[in-house]
Formats: sequence, structure tokens, C-alpha cells
Amino acid sequence: MKRWARIVPFAALVPLLVGTAGALSPTAAAAPAPTCAATAVTAPPGAQIETTHAERHPGGTVTFPATPFTPAQTVPDVPAYCQIEVTLTHPGANDHVKVAVTLPESHWSGRLQAAGGSAYNAGDFTAPLVQAVKDGYAGVTTDAGLPLTFIDTSWGLRADGTVNQPLLTNFASRSAHEEALLGKDIALRYYGKAVSYSYWNGCSTGGRQGYSEAQNYPGDFNGILADAPAVQWSQFAVATLWPQTVMNNEHDFPSNCVLARFQQAAIQACDAKDGVRDGIVDIPDECGYDPRSLIGTKVLCEGKEITVTAADARVVGKIWDGPADERGRKLWPGLPKGASFAGVAATRPAADGTLTSDGFVVATAWVKAFVKKDLGFDTANLSYRQYADVFRQSVREYDRTIGTSNADLSAFRRAGGKLISYVGTADQLIPPDGTLLYRERVQREMGGARRVNDFYRLFLAPGTPHCQSGPGAAYPVNPLGALVDWVEHGTAPATLPAKSDTGRTRDLCPYPQISRYSGHGDPAVAASYRCR
Repeated sequence: MKRWARIVPFAALVPLLVGTAGALSPTAAAAPAPTCAATAVTAPPGAQIETTHAERHPGGTVTFPATPFTPAQTVPDVPAYCQIEVTLTHPGANDHVKVAVTLPESHWSGRLQAAGGSAYNAGDFTAPLVQAVKDGYAGVTTDAGLPLTFIDTSWGLRADGTVNQPLLTNFASRSAHEEALLGKDIALRYYGKAVSYSYWNGCSTGGRQGYSEAQNYPGDFNGILADAPAVQWSQFAVATLWPQTVMNNEHDFPSNCVLARFQQAAIQACDAKDGVRDGIVDIPDECGYDPRSLIGTKVLCEGKEITVTAADARVVGKIWDGPADERGRKLWPGLPKGASFAGVAATRPAADGTLTSDGFVVATAWVKAFVKKDLGFDTANLSYRQYADVFRQSVREYDRTIGTSNADLSAFRRAGGKLISYVGTADQLIPPDGTLLYRERVQREMGGARRVNDFYRLFLAPGTPHCQSGPGAAYPVNPLGALVDWVEHGTAPATLPAKSDTGRTRDLCPYPQISRYSGHGDPAVAASYRCR
């Protein structure tokens, strides 16, 4: 497999900047720039400050080079800003946590925006911090004391093979809370006045962190934008290993071309269920397409004709059905029909010329470091029974630490907090049903959908993949602006306007409503759809 094909799933974990640029028009008048200098900082409870460093940046066009996992990023027209970095530690933890705060020299809106992380990165020190400055926010993020390499979990084990619980706690919840405290403290010292409103902004891991804040530290943020959240992490992080387990146990590794053909077949079969053919599956759970229908089909793959087999159909069916235990009982939702297989089920040529699967890197890294506590463990050798044991062990050992599954958000509601999320129905990395299951639990806990919608709104994005737009699918245009309107003006979003890469528009509907074609009008225009 080509190197680029191997890194696309990792890049997809990185939250895009769509919806943050131009979200706000800062209202504060220009004032003399404060002095950009290191200053005394109040350490969060249980922590100690090790170092502080300040650096003034002139602004202009700020660029960030491409990495093996992210494209190059450019933010134009950035005003001058001060960046203050603080390193803190927790006695006995032997950790060194970096927190960065970006502070616009002028036209600060009085708001704070925290940037969430991706995969095993706890934060993002690149474009989101600078975009926040451009939009009039003080920005803040953290590395939680972990390497910013997206997929490295070697930090999770101590030399004696035990789990490094302090660092896991940092990643799970503590560091997001501490960046909120430090961001507010530094902004107060820099500007001489307190933050008026604080916001969280994250997708994927950043989405999970946002939910963690609402569950564990409900007073940290007035508004939380938490998209495609990796909530119920202890289940999700093993559930996405399921495709590799299926292929190895069924001894069949469909080529990526064949997997893509199954995806397209499901779309073709279920596309029109929402009343219009637009190349996407709006509600995958209602798609009854049977993969056995494709048996015997010829697929052209890199100049070679391949015949779809019954074994291929069996593998795809199990991946769509989702993880099951040794008795066939469902453990977790699977890959939604219509979503790409590339993120969690990609195959590649092995040394002997046959195909194999490396598994989804977030899942394999989790199982190796935290469940098996062995970085050399080969997840490809798990039997179905062993897989079920790993799934149950993950939930048993880590749900309280990083599960992010507490459905009681009453403290967040009492604090006046507002939470907005969207999930793509074609999310290929975090099955959207995990978030829907969580939302259903919140409704049962807190009085039903109507009462929950008073402070927490979840929007379904038809056909949208993980944290980004896609062909025909719509990505929210300005969800942060909608959150600000809700928090500061009491205007709850009835819909979230969204737009696709090809210019199609769609209004995303708040759960449990879904978007349906009205039966007339241009299918590429939002006005032709209704929330029902």
C-alpha cells in the first residue's frame, strides 16, 4: 500500500478549521497592547508551575508545514498576538504538561476558546490557536504531558509494565480542566479583566474531551462544541478493532477495491430512502442491504478483475453488524452502511503477496498499551472469544477513567452550560451509533428529548465522514457561531446550516428529528428539505 493511503485515516482524525474562521466579530474597541511577558501564574489545584515563557508574534499570514498526518495549514490576516506557554507538573506523577495560551494584542472579544485534540494528541498547538486569535478569542490548548505524534501510546506503560495512571488521567480528563483554569488565569493577568465567556471546540478526541468537561467539570465552559465525539471510549477503542478480528478469524481479506464496491452497493440500494437520490445514506440503521447480493460480481482493481466471494460478503456483513461476543451477542455498533471501509478495515499486501490488515491504529494502540499492557502484542492473533474478553476488560478497567459515559449532565445544565454536537452518519472512524446511544441514555436520565434539548443539541449530518465533509455530504458551516448565539443571546439553534465540498447545502436537524426531502425543489438546496 502506498504511504499516503496508510496515513489518510490518521489525517482524518484532525479537526478541520471549517466553522471557526469568521465565527465572531469581536466587539471590544482597540486598546494599547498589553506587555507580552512571562508572569506569575496560579497553579491548578494539585499541580505546580515549572516554567513560563512568553513570545510576541507579529501576526500576518501564519503557516504551519505539513506533517506525516496533517496537511499544510495557512491562516491569513492574523493580528499581532502574545503566546504564553506554561509547563506544570503533578507531584509524584513525574509529568511535564505544556499549556499554550494565545492572546490577541487588540480587539479581544473577552472570550476564551480551548482547542481539543485528535487521536492520542490531547491538544493542537497549530492553526486552531492562531485562528482563535483571528476571531478575537484568547486561545488555549495542552499536550497533557504526552508526545504530539497522534498514535504513540508508549507513554501509557511504565518501565515495570504497569499503566502510567497519572498520564492516562491527564489525557482522559485532568489536562482539559487545567487548560481551562490556566487560560482564564493568564487572560485575566494579561488583559486586567476576566474572561466573559469560555468555549470548548473539538472533534473526535476533542469531542470526547468536551463531553468530559460537561460531565466532570461543568463550570469550566459556558459553551461546548464537541463533534464526532469518542464518547464511551472504553467500548469504542476496542470496537474499531473488530474489522481486523473478523478478517483474521474468517481467513479472508477483501481488497480495498472490493470493500469500496460494497460501500457503493449499499449506497445505491439505500440512497433513495430519504426521498431523493443524492449519493448518500441518510440513516444507515434503516438500510437493509444484504452484502450477499454482491457475490459473483466482477470488480476491476488496479487492472485486475476480481470476483466477489461469499467469504467477502460474510466479512463485510460482520463488519456492518458490529462486534459480537463468543455467543454472537452484539457488543457494540459496527461500521455504518455507506461509510468508507478505508479508516478501520483497509487491507494491504503482506510480504508473501497475500492481503492482510493492520487494524485501526487508535484501536490497536489502545489494546496493546492499556488492555494487554504489552506494546509488542499482536492484535491480529485474537480469536473471537479473546476479542470479547478484551472488549469486556477494556470496559471493566477503564470506563471510570476515560469512558466519558456518565449520562447525568444535571450539573452542567444547572451551571447554564450549552452543548452542541454533530455526528456524521458515514463516520468511518467512530460509529455514530455510539453517540446516539449516549444521547438516549441522557434523555432517559434527564426527562426526555425536549428537556435535554434545552441545553444539549445533537445534530445528524447525513452521509458525512469523520470530522470533515465529503462527496455530497454536508459539514456544518459555523457551529461555533451558533453556540455563541445560544450561550450569549439565548437563541437555541433550530438547525445547523451545512455545506458540502461540491456546494450542496443542507440544514442539519436536532436529534431526534431527521432531515427529509420535501418532494419538490432542487435536491442540492437546503430549502428543499424539512426536519421531521
